[in-house]
Amino acid sequence: MTRAARALWFTSAGKCEIRSVELPDPGPGEVRVRTLCSGISRGTETLVLRGGVPENQHAAMRAPFQEGDFPWPVKYGYLNVGVVEHGPSNLLGRTVFTLYPHQTGYVVPAASVTVVPDAVPPGRAVLAGTVETAVNALWDARPLIGDRIAVVGGGMVGCCVAAVLARFPGVGVQLVDADPARAAVAAALGVDFASPAQARDGLDLVVHASASEQGLARSLELLAPEGRVIELSWYGDREVGVPLGEHFHSRRLTIRGSQVGVVGRPDRTHGERLALALDLLADPRFDALITGSSDFDTLPDVLPRLASGETPALCHRVDYRREHE
Repeated sequence: MTRAARALWFTSAGKCEIRSVELPDPGPGEVRVRTLCSGISRGTETLVLRGGVPENQHAAMRAPFQEGDFPWPVKYGYLNVGVVEHGPSNLLGRTVFTLYPHQTGYVVPAASVTVVPDAVPPGRAVLAGTVETAVNALWDARPLIGDRIAVVGGGMVGCCVAAVLARFPGVGVQLVDADPARAAVAAALGVDFASPAQARDGLDLVVHASASEQGLARSLELLAPEGRVIELSWYGDREVGVPLGEHFHSRRLTIRGSQVGVVGRPDRTHGERLALALDLLADPRFDALITGSSDFDTLPDVLPRLASGETPALCHRVDYRREHE
């Protein structure tokens, strides 16, 4: 017996469409989930939509439940919140987060879903995958009490990093972005804001997430001696110049890459990291990162506008209520 569902597919450069899929009945150890909402990870999904995933990164960039192969057609996404309609008694009826694409319902192994804490609304829980990236970056960065820190790049990932850092005791955090509208987001998160030109320097740590050469160069300029940059930007198929002259050697600066595919500390698992991210989302300040929403059936029009910047967004939430009425 099968059930009908609908899924978003990226079909060619700048284009996507909704396709019908058939869901099998869950087998032993599987759950069937009805989607409540999903989140568009704008930076990564824009890269996929334009076909910008380098061939040598096709395997590394695969989402856990991706179908198809890069560049297209591909079913891609990884921020999904739904309700378990069939499965083990301890999960039945529970709200769960899954690294699943934009689809109205799905069947996955029970071990692939993580229960959303009661204190976290489903609409905020779509941020879990990005907060998980922030947690991993800070495990790599290892900030200390009293550190002077900037997050350069106020996109979805950068703002999640800033939101987590805002909870650290004795740490001064500044969000740096060229868009003055990010000042309101920074205020909601409880951190300072500055333009790149006005950012304070003499910093111990900069987390770079602007995905631009200019942002990386400015990150290095802001560091004090022995300072370090944690590079979170994903550049896809673009070549990036790194300014290793000037003060780089004399100040003994460090650039370290961080990527969520590898857990940033050996004593934690992927599941523990995701569970921690969901616990952090009990903080209502994260609501400032949900900057828009639309219904699932409008995605073929909405996603290209998000990719082009015509519709500005940090995290854009996709609602599925009408799909189940």
